[in-house]
Amino acid sequence: MFDHVGFHVRNVATSRAFYLAALAPLGVGVAMEGPYGVGLGRGGKPSLWLSQGEPPVSPLHIAFIARNRTEVDAFHAAALAAGGKDNGAPGLRPHYHPNYYGAFAIDPDGHNIEAVCHSAAP
Repeated sequence: MFDHVGFHVRNVATSRAFYLAALAPLGVGVAMEGPYGVGLGRGGKPSLWLSQGEPPVSPLHIAFIARNRTEVDAFHAAALAAGGKDNGAPGLRPHYHPNYYGAFAIDPDGHNIEAVCHSAAP
């Protein structure tokens, strides 16, 4: 349903480094960059925009698609290694649906980010 989403962060350089590290296992990289901020995505298409400013008052929750459970595991490890705080280790979340496999981390601005795979295959 969404083409892209964007929000302000306290420090673009810090958030850029964090998101690039955390989302690298999902195949996400810099798609566009300029004075307006940085656009991250797959295949050169920016889907997540980070721009300098006061972050939202309420933390956001953003879930990123993982192609398999291994990517979810790698996302979680990369997010924590990049300075994120654990907010839910990789694992099944059957209360969402039987194949919901996700992991959660808190980014530098307090947002809850997640990688999720809906596949039944490990």
